[in-house]
Amino acid sequence: MAQVVNDQLSEVFDLVKIRGLVSGGFASRGPWVARAPIEDPLKLIAMVSGRSRLTTDGVDEPIELEPGDVAILNNRSWIEQEGGTGGGARTEILPQEDFARLADADRGTDDVVIGIAVDLNAAGRSLLSQALPALGHVRASAATATNLRGNLDRLFDEVTGDRIGSAFAVGQYGQLLLLDVLRAYVDQCELPPGWLRLLTDERLRPALSLMHTEPAGRWGLRELANAAGMSRTSFAVRFRTLAGQPPLTYLNRWRMLLAQRALRDGDVQIGSLAVELGYASESAFSTAFKRELGESPLRYRQRHRQ
Repeated sequence: MAQVVNDQLSEVFDLVKIRGLVSGGFASRGPWVARAPIEDPLKLIAMVSGRSRLTTDGVDEPIELEPGDVAILNNRSWIEQEGGTGGGARTEILPQEDFARLADADRGTDDVVIGIAVDLNAAGRSLLSQALPALGHVRASAATATNLRGNLDRLFDEVTGDRIGSAFAVGQYGQLLLLDVLRAYVDQCELPPGWLRLLTDERLRPALSLMHTEPAGRWGLRELANAAGMSRTSFAVRFRTLAGQPPLTYLNRWRMLLAQRALRDGDVQIGSLAVELGYASESAFSTAFKRELGESPLRYRQRHRQ
């Protein structure tokens, strides 16, 4: 991906408060099977070492995870994973939220699995649930996944090292791993319509850059199409095909994401915020905000400051 795409991806991460939280893991030798419900809207399963077959609801075919691979589970309700070699019955592994089963893990001989729950606010759930498939597979063997393998190894070392500051380090590596997974997924797979696919499109990038960097601009189809060097009809069709929504709908939702961050994290007056985001009046902004979020800007700010 080009640098500008990475910058916009980082901006979206900040706006929707996406965080990768390492939620547990296990190590096993010999045949094994792990079954568990999934409570998080978005979850990652990382195969630190060894191999396994992963199945989930709503997906016809399982995926085969190799060392360093990561599975993305989007709005799934259960997972079954099996691996290991040798004779005898499979050992059933119960889910654990701590790392007790990783303490003595040996990546040279064991199958090692780490689970990462992705913490999302409402805006993040909406964006990612649209942008990702029910089950995604990020391969560590791909040329675009070099950072993924390294960060996964460092995450494992922190989880098992019992060193000072390890809790902080695990949180940071969990976040970096999530970013690496999304980067690698964008480069490896055919994306469904959504903001991730939109960020990768060279033709639409000039128009998207205008919307992201100058949200107060009086952007209509003509101005955005001109920026992309396209006719209004061609631009509107291409944008909707890639984003899953019309360009002006996307612009309004982008403004609403910016508004939510400003109301959560800052003390800007609502009237000033309306001007910064391109609305003709505080009333027009408040009406648009309530239509999108279901509550007034003032009520949103009060609720998130409690």
